[in-house]
Amino acid sequence: MAILMVFVLNREEYLDEVLSGFLEIGIGGATIIDSMGMGRVLSHDIPIFAGMRGALSGGRPHNKSIFSVLPDRETFQAAAELIEDVCGKLETEGTGILFALELSDVRGLKPRPE
Repeated sequence: MAILMVFVLNREEYLDEVLSGFLEIGIGGATIIDSMGMGRVLSHDIPIFAGMRGALSGGRPHNKSIFSVLPDRETFQAAAELIEDVCGKLETEGTGILFALELSDVRGLKPRPE
């Protein structure tokens, strides 16, 4: 069953290394979106939450959200290991967030070479 991998990368300086690693393990496609956490938006754009700025001073202003449809759980596991090798353990605050969702129907992808 196909897997949707979503990785929110908090440290943009790791992006090139993560994407190069994806190619090495056979992940040939991903969508990368500039993103921002909710706390950052609240503290800067909504005056009532401006007091949160101090609490967020160490936070990252922007991150990258990476989406990729993977063929199976084994590929996701390889991607997860690669991400932690490059970025550090995801349990460490500020590293990023990674999750996977099983997909029941996927259309529009190039067939994988056999």
